Amino acid sequence: MQGLRRQWADPLSRNGYALIANTGATGVSGLVYWVLVARLYPTEVVGRATAAYAAMNLLAGFTALNFNGALTRFLPQAGRHTSKLIKHSYLISAVASVLITIPFLLTSQLWGPSYSELANPITGLFFIGCVVCWAIFTLQDSVLAGMRSAHWVLLENTVFGIAKVVLLILFASHFVHIGIYLSWMVPCVLTVPLINSLIFSRLVPRHTAATIEVEPPTNRQIGRFLAGDYSGAMFLLATSNLVPVLVAAMISDVKNTAYFYMAWLVGGILDLVAVNMAISLTVEGSFDAASLAHHCRRALQKIGLLIVPAAGLIALLAPWGLGLFGPGYAKVGAPILQLLALATLPKTLTEVYLGALRAQSRTRLVAIVQGIRAVLMLGLTVWLVETMGLIGAGIAAVITQVVVAVMISPALWRVLHGDRAPAAEPAIDTAVAAADAGVIAAEGSTP
Repeated sequence: MQGLRRQWADPLSRNGYALIANTGATGVSGLVYWVLVARLYPTEVVGRATAAYAAMNLLAGFTALNFNGALTRFLPQAGRHTSKLIKHSYLISAVASVLITIPFLLTSQLWGPSYSELANPITGLFFIGCVVCWAIFTLQDSVLAGMRSAHWVLLENTVFGIAKVVLLILFASHFVHIGIYLSWMVPCVLTVPLINSLIFSRLVPRHTAATIEVEPPTNRQIGRFLAGDYSGAMFLLATSNLVPVLVAAMISDVKNTAYFYMAWLVGGILDLVAVNMAISLTVEGSFDAASLAHHCRRALQKIGLLIVPAAGLIALLAPWGLGLFGPGYAKVGAPILQLLALATLPKTLTEVYLGALRAQSRTRLVAIVQGIRAVLMLGLTVWLVETMGLIGAGIAAVITQVVVAVMISPALWRVLHGDRAPAAEPAIDTAVAAADAGVIAAEGSTP
């Protein structure tokens, strides 16, 4: 109990473990949800629903992912501008979501049979509303994390997950065709105003009072961060949300879309362990820049203790776990999931490094790393899926994450030992380290 109290008193551990616990709770409820989807709904309906869900995540992410980084970076220092920063993020993200979704709907016929129904005007309007709501729903988590209140993220998404499962069962007998869509959007629409009521009535005044003496970031500082981080966020989107959309567009059999998406979904849940601890690292690095190296070492240690056994367990149980969805999901999806579990191990190193870079506002280097990873992932996915089938996407993920982890390792080593490094640093030999030095020189800082 004393150890638990110490962990809870430490903001890095409290925020990081709350976000990881949220990943676990979301993963369990999500697994139950999609097992029921596979059992209660026809496979063709599941294929179209998962394709629409992937597209919604992709489109909402075009704006939400950009502001996610800015919120976790600058909310710790926002002070009296806390409420203003949150509201502007919501407004810009909502407007941009509408502007981005309309062209997608106008070209939906070109994206394959999985997206053919979105050409209907009524369905299209509903989809636009879903994207806007989902963008704000996504931003809420970063708002809560940025104010060191990630435990509310856990509560929010646990309730959301339970509500999804209940509504899915209720809609299965009367709304077979749209029951899957309604089951996740109804809780989302109800959750957004409730959580924001908590944010603006309770958490924002408390956070403002705690940081009132901190000089808020200027518009120029936020703008420079967004200019660099937006590119990195788009590349991140390409490696996570664009891949299932791309695979759905490349495959003519809608059933295979469902088989692939379930494996990708479970693999993505495991990825979030490293991503969420990196978010906590960014927040704490923003509060206390001098302790960044110490926080990085602790974050990497905590992630390793969780991710290594979790990846091994998922790889071992993949055939049985996906078998809960049905025999087709296990046969096609299990090998893909095993490869995705393996890919999370090298990805952990990359995510810790990116979390540290965001805490230092070195977003141009974030964009370089994310860009290299996106190009590798998308290029290999297209090539290997065309030549090997769905398993090619899993192989592409492993190759991509290993290459990027090896590339950033020297720079990550320097970050981890930044508080122990001698005054003179050795020459930089790798491509990423050279880019790192260029960014530092351009910004007028010192390594």
